[in-house]
Amino acid sequence: MAEVETTQLKRAVETQHACTATFLQSVPVTERHGNAIVWEGVVHVFRIDGHPQAHKAYAWSSPIKGSDKRRFFAVLHLPPVTSPAEAVRAAIVAEQRSK
Repeated sequence: MAEVETTQLKRAVETQHACTATFLQSVPVTERHGNAIVWEGVVHVFRIDGHPQAHKAYAWSSPIKGSDKRRFFAVLHLPPVTSPAEAVRAAIVAEQRSK
């Protein structure tokens, strides 16, 4: 399935965090657990305005198993999340905890 457009990720950041987002860059990320790749894709970095604490956010999407729909992630740049890879890692951990 093709990657989503930057405008869709921008909308996800703005909707989820009630701020204005401006695209900065795309960063390839490969997250591994041992020798296995648990997530691989491109994380889009946005400058955000109007949020009380964060000035950046990381956004990406992943396909939903058994569906043609995608799940959108928008993670704020707030410690311990200080990079695109940390954002992906935090989302994976949060998803595992919710199961």
